[in-house]
Amino acid sequence: MNETKKAVISVLGLDRKGIIARVSGVLYNNDANILDISQTIVSGYFTMVLVADISSQECVFDVLSDELTALGEEMGIQIRAQRSEIFDSMYRI
Repeated sequence: MNETKKAVISVLGLDRKGIIARVSGVLYNNDANILDISQTIVSGYFTMVLVADISSQECVFDVLSDELTALGEEMGIQIRAQRSEIFDSMYRI
């Protein structure tokens, strides 16, 4: 049985239309699936954290990460992707 590989993706920037749609599109194009998502707007700032399943053989983490970074630059927001095992290790008590 294959173990599920996950990525934690964070998004931060001024709120504007299309952020969720564009990020979701990059995930879809890289055969990644959203497992959990939380988003909010505080004083005009959009924040989102999502966990994506990146287990597919079609999903190459470095390609996904680069495409999300490029999208963030294009949209004037910050998008960061981390493998969940690295994220978990950083924040383990």
